[in-house]
Amino acid sequence: MLSHAVKPINRHQWIAEAAYYKALARKFEPGKELTDWLEAETDYYRMLVALYMSILEEDGPMTILSLRQLAEFIGIQSPEDILSEIELVGAIQNATGHSPCFRSEINRLCEEMDCPWRAECRKLVSAWY
Repeated sequence: MLSHAVKPINRHQWIAEAAYYKALARKFEPGKELTDWLEAETDYYRMLVALYMSILEEDGPMTILSLRQLAEFIGIQSPEDILSEIELVGAIQNATGHSPCFRSEINRLCEEMDCPWRAECRKLVSAWY
C-alpha cells in the first residue's frame, strides 16, 4: 500500500534537500548542520505518516502489515518483530517526535493536538472476553 506511493521518493535526497533549505533559511550559520539534518529527517517521517493516514482514509483500517511497512520506511529496527499494532504505532510516534501513547492510559491525558494518530487513537475499540 505505502510502498507504491513512496518508491519514487529517494529518502536520502529528500532529507538532504530539506536540510539544505533549513540551512538556507538560517543563512548557513555554522554549527547547526546536524540539527538541520535531524529536523529534515523528522519532517520526512512525518510526511510518510501523513501519507499513510491519507491512504487509510481511502483504503480502510490499518493493518499490522501496513504499519510494519511504514515503520520500515521510517527506519525502525526490526518492525517484523513487533507483534502489536499498538506497539508499532508507539514506535512510529516516538520516531516522529510525538509521545508514544497510542491507545494507552496516557492518551486520556494527551494534549498533542497535532498528533496524526489522535483520531485513530480515540476510536472506540471493542474487545471480546
